[in-house]
Amino acid sequence: MTADEVTIEVDGLSVRFPSAGKDGSDSRAVRGISLTLRRGEVHALVGESGSGKSVTARSILRLEGEDTGAQISGSVRLGGIDLYSLAAGELPAIRGAQIAMIFQEPSRYLNPTMRIGEQIAEAIEAHEPRSRRKARGRVKELLEEVGLPARVRRQYAHQLSGGMAQRAMIAMALSCGPSFLIADEPTTSLDVTIQKQILDLLVRLQADRRMGMLFISHDLAVVQSIAQRISVMYAGRIVETGTADEVLHGPLHPYTRALIGAVPSAGRRGTPLTLIPGKVPDSRNIPPGCPFHPRCPIAEEMCSRLVPENREYGGEVSHRAECHLIPDGTAVS
Repeated sequence: MTADEVTIEVDGLSVRFPSAGKDGSDSRAVRGISLTLRRGEVHALVGESGSGKSVTARSILRLEGEDTGAQISGSVRLGGIDLYSLAAGELPAIRGAQIAMIFQEPSRYLNPTMRIGEQIAEAIEAHEPRSRRKARGRVKELLEEVGLPARVRRQYAHQLSGGMAQRAMIAMALSCGPSFLIADEPTTSLDVTIQKQILDLLVRLQADRRMGMLFISHDLAVVQSIAQRISVMYAGRIVETGTADEVLHGPLHPYTRALIGAVPSAGRRGTPLTLIPGKVPDSRNIPPGCPFHPRCPIAEEMCSRLVPENREYGGEVSHRAECHLIPDGTAVS
């Protein structure tokens, strides 16, 4: 297998959190999802807040379960190696060096007691046997690569703006040259101008380094210009997946169509945006049948009783969706 053929295969991943409430119901945050992430490709995972996107991202890196008590089943394979079969002591060689993650709100993850340069150097030294002097030189190169001035290496997190802190987090994530990058809503807390700068930076770095990227967002308008593949997540399930062109221009699932209809654009000026009634169900109380049926504009009686199959509808690679009401080979009308 060549470097460009390396994949992350997520197969049947489920994440359940034991109940902490009076009703005794466990939280089923992720419910049997499968994903293929390819090196050199941006794969977007989209859906409303509460759909299970961040839990999925953390579970790929085995960050769930260590301190949350999560019960996890299924597999996550990197180049054929099941990460859930590894001992805890083997994980540091994977995290950072092969798969890195950019978290939401970098101020929560940057150490407030360490200078930025020291934090990036520490990440490098944890994976690569090199001298402190060489590590510092690499820090300087990384800061330049993400567009930060050299002085930032001597500063603390509280001295940085939101955009600068996110760039520092990106530099740290890239410090050991990972093959895959998980970006969990990396522009959520930034203003529109800085959002575009960070997105442009991520796209450039991903292309230059031939990384695979899982880009997580609740906003289809953000991902439509950067992703080659898109998976739509709802109530812990992936309800549709395909190439960006297939999902955006030939959506199969009514939830996908509703998300697209909620995106404002110049071409739709004067046309009302789609309003999705209700909200994503609590992961402790998933509706029977299709989980989207209480909010779906075309739901029928069977949708409240029967769980839809995940079926393939052709396409360039594999356009799949979970809905009882999709005629074979056509989109929902």
